[in-house]
Amino acid sequence: MGPTILIVCLSLVAVTYAEVAQPKTYTTKYDNIDLDEIIHNDRLLKSYVDCLLDKGRCTPDGLELKKNMPDAIESDCSKCSEKQKEGSEKMIRYLIDNKPEYWNPLQEKYDPTGSYKKRYLESKNAEVTAKPLGSAESQ
Repeated sequence: MGPTILIVCLSLVAVTYAEVAQPKTYTTKYDNIDLDEIIHNDRLLKSYVDCLLDKGRCTPDGLELKKNMPDAIESDCSKCSEKQKEGSEKMIRYLIDNKPEYWNPLQEKYDPTGSYKKRYLESKNAEVTAKPLGSAESQ
């Protein structure tokens, strides 16, 4: 009976450690960062990209992003808060559509299979676009 109890106790310790070591969500400490300010300020945007690519210094929020990026991409942001999901979607869509010189090296490092970009392009193609009334095509 002694070895069985030891195995059960070790199993409980391992499960408890795994739950403590793997947080269920990422910190929301930086959720109020103004993404529009970053998007519209190329110097700020470049500094975040350089941080993620190990080419520059990182702010505390940049370090947090860098730490969580591989897991977030792999798990489709399963540990993200709703605000983080919306923000990452906004930022990545912006980079893909407007800053391929930033997106391409990030994709190479964090999403080498291109799975995120593929999902994004598929969803973008599926979006319904409405033409304004009175346009030449609607007449």
